[in-house]
Amino acid sequence: MGTVLVTSGTGKTGRRVAERLAALGVPVRAGSRAGSRAGGVPFDWQDESGWAAALDGTEAAYVAYYPDLAVPGAAGAMAAFGRVAAASGLRRVVLLSGRGEPQAAVAEEALRGACGEVELAVVRSAFFAQNFSEGALLDSVLGGELVFPAGSAAEPFLDIDDLADVVVAALTGDGHAGAVYELTGPRSLTFEEAAEELGRAAGRPVRYVPVSGPAYAEVLEGFGVSGPEAGFLAELFATLLDGHNSATTDDVKRMLGREAKEFTAFTREAARDGAWHG
Repeated sequence: MGTVLVTSGTGKTGRRVAERLAALGVPVRAGSRAGSRAGGVPFDWQDESGWAAALDGTEAAYVAYYPDLAVPGAAGAMAAFGRVAAASGLRRVVLLSGRGEPQAAVAEEALRGACGEVELAVVRSAFFAQNFSEGALLDSVLGGELVFPAGSAAEPFLDIDDLADVVVAALTGDGHAGAVYELTGPRSLTFEEAAEELGRAAGRPVRYVPVSGPAYAEVLEGFGVSGPEAGFLAELFATLLDGHNSATTDDVKRMLGREAKEFTAFTREAARDGAWHG
């Protein structure tokens, strides 16, 4: 296969996708704002001027929009990227999207409508399990209090390694044009149940503290997140975690021929790798 551009190539999902492609012998071009300093090429979602150069000579692209496809302006960025991708002769795109996010679906359609003959597959993900081990909730786990606006809703947490495997399969295999995959873990847990499992694996008590969206926005602002961004994130989480995403799917198994990783297995592996030694 020809060269693959991995946008957000130093992020949680992009890094894993790039590593897997390289292991398969696929030429990878990791795009990030750091560019050559990070061993890749310049790619900034806020600066369209560099997209054509990043796509030049590539055959496929993994698109992970930062910070989220649901933010204002994401649909416009997807339409612009689609036009540049089509003009560059790109053959295939795999887009990371959010499961059950109405505004993310609008951005998906904007990309689909702009990329012409480019093959597009969409991967909609459940809440990442790794948010507890290397993401925004790591400090909460380390501090013993998981403060979050999820109420009593259950979520089928997805291991990012499974996501990366599915993305690579869609990038390197045929038959995925037009497909939409909804990826979840094999079991839904409430955040209270997840906190108990995290505590057992980490060897420290972890308590779930449910809060309202506005209260969570105040928590985020206390950590230095700007008011508008904190409000957006709190509203997004409260919307996504109202129970409508609780059902599991078998799309990971359909794509990979194996079950998705269980949350308990994730916590044990993360603990073994030192995620919560801080």
